[in-house]
Amino acid sequence: MSLATLNPDINSERIKKLGKAGISLTKLQKGIEKESLRITPEGRLSQATHPAVLGSPLTSSSITTDFSESQLELITSVHSDTVECLDELKNIQTFVYENIDNQLLWPHSMPCHISENESIPLAQYGSTNVAQSKTIYRRGLSNRYGPLMQTISGIHYNFSLPDECWLKLGFNDYHARTQGYFDLIRNFRRWSWLLIYLFGASPIIPKGLTSSAKDSELIELDDKMLYKPYATSLRMGSMGYQSDAQNAFSISYNSLDEYVQGMKIALTKNHEAYENIGLQRNGIYQQLNTSLLQIENEFYGSIRPKRTAPTGERQITALQNRGVEYVEVRCLDLDPYQPIGVTETQIRFIDTFLIMCLLSESPPDTIEENELINLNHANVVNRGRQHQLILKNPDKISLETWGNQIIQECKVIAEVLDEANECALYADSIEIQSAKIKDTEQTPSAILLRQLIQGGQSFQDLGIALALEHEEKLSGSIAPQISSQLQKESLASLSKLKQMEQSIEEPFESFLKNYTLVE
Repeated sequence: MSLATLNPDINSERIKKLGKAGISLTKLQKGIEKESLRITPEGRLSQATHPAVLGSPLTSSSITTDFSESQLELITSVHSDTVECLDELKNIQTFVYENIDNQLLWPHSMPCHISENESIPLAQYGSTNVAQSKTIYRRGLSNRYGPLMQTISGIHYNFSLPDECWLKLGFNDYHARTQGYFDLIRNFRRWSWLLIYLFGASPIIPKGLTSSAKDSELIELDDKMLYKPYATSLRMGSMGYQSDAQNAFSISYNSLDEYVQGMKIALTKNHEAYENIGLQRNGIYQQLNTSLLQIENEFYGSIRPKRTAPTGERQITALQNRGVEYVEVRCLDLDPYQPIGVTETQIRFIDTFLIMCLLSESPPDTIEENELINLNHANVVNRGRQHQLILKNPDKISLETWGNQIIQECKVIAEVLDEANECALYADSIEIQSAKIKDTEQTPSAILLRQLIQGGQSFQDLGIALALEHEEKLSGSIAPQISSQLQKESLASLSKLKQMEQSIEEPFESFLKNYTLVE
């Protein structure tokens, strides 16, 4: 394959078919998962357990925890309307604020200051086998990558096309649609550096995450934080959500079969460093297994193929049996200036970008191309706002030139979406992002650094101020009936947990053997 295909080139026949999709384009499916740390009024990581009033994190569908007991994950249901999706996220977050006393939600992707002697409590889910396995998995993450890295938070965006839209595009069965999603994923990986540039909001990093990394580009911001002058999202770089062990292992996205084959190897192949950790210590499980990946979720990709699976079913088994249902975009930082961390114009642009990735020609990936993708990714993470930054596709090209090429392709999609939805919101979202390519000072990373450096405010103090501001903006914004419904859901989740804990289960050892079995 020629690496020249790194440039987007929308298939003209597909765009004609998209134009005929009509009403189905008003039903793009979306859902949001937002991670956020609970903090004290002083800006320290909360040591309080997950509030029972928020329900059980094991069984609640809208409020759970991620790595830490103090790290909330707020989950919307699936929506076809962008505003309704964001309103649900706002309601869930407002409900949380109403029920965590005087605690706050940290607005940044990078964590609040956590000193070496402070605890980062692992998330707890109860006494059932599934609950224990979830905590052990997190203990494994802590042992493998360190607990501080796991407190980095972000937005995960779930996206799918409705069945009628797939049919209009000529993808008539789940096999074809699954391949379509993998076509989308390959192109997303080629061009997602643009999303990191446009929406990255973590040009700063705690000193504790750089202890083993000597980087001449890092500059001291204050006594706790470092920054890179032109960085966009250090969360997505080598000091953030990255793994040397995973980076050395290549997984192909050419087809479901190749992807599953690669994941199975990662899930079953022992890794020496993890073998050295051991499976148990003093009778306490330290990780689920000693493989490169404990479970599929440990794989740090910027986008994932996903399929809803019932409790107990492996993700790769669900994918093998029923194909890809949706994709999960994982490269989005929290926007610290937005109360819920994400905006409507951002979501509309991402929808447009994802459809562009689907409709563009998508040749098979290669090891050589993956190396080029990783290089471009790293350059934008670390130096994305540098004047005339040069990327490779595979010839040298400036970020501005390449970004404008992608934006032009997105405009074609935005016109079709606006026509179907009888609005101009998609075109407007394109213009807003286009302005950031022309002027790097409009990017979230530049705005944040400018305020910190010129304003003389510490990262910690700014985080507290923004958290208070967001709490005040959301205060009283939830309708009583919605708050009541969320209370009922919380109580129902606690009742469900109680039922699960009263049921008779197999011994944990045999459960774990089956839980980690890869067929």
